[in-house]
Amino acid sequence: MNASTTSAEFFEQKYRENADPWDFARSEYERSRYGAIISALGERRYERAFEPGCSVGELTWRLASHCELVDAMDISATAIDRAKLRCSGLSNVTLHAGGLPHHIPDGFFDLIVFSEIGYYFDEARLRELGKSLVNRISSSGTLLAAHWLGTSKDHVLSGNRVHKVLGGLSELRLSCSERYEKFRLDRWDRI
Repeated sequence: MNASTTSAEFFEQKYRENADPWDFARSEYERSRYGAIISALGERRYERAFEPGCSVGELTWRLASHCELVDAMDISATAIDRAKLRCSGLSNVTLHAGGLPHHIPDGFFDLIVFSEIGYYFDEARLRELGKSLVNRISSSGTLLAAHWLGTSKDHVLSGNRVHKVLGGLSELRLSCSERYEKFRLDRWDRI
């Protein structure tokens, strides 16, 4: 793992230099990804969701209308400040700064949205993190992952590799798999 691209300092610097370094609020790619994620959730209403790596809160804001409660977290305190502005007025959203795996909120979730962050972990850490997350999903819960298929010097793994690692967890059953030009999305149910 390249600690320089997975540390709080790395992400803090990104957000201090640019309020939205990956253009989550305006990019057509991001809007397409958000739409695919929300569509993949179907008509189900979730009791409690967890979104690690929430960045500036664009997806968080959308998840709030499909969930009774959303716990969202980002490793960058600056990103969380921006997410709080984006999600202000949403009483069902809780935002806090913290990193995986040490700052997962207490309790269980029936939805975990793991999007655009898996490639910052090496395979061994991702596998352990995946197990930790799965252990926090209720028996009828869902893990949904969506990752970019391009390459970046900041990434330790490819988006495809992230999904292969997560898909190898024995506690999950694949229920939806979609491929788009620039990203992939997989939804697993807890067995």
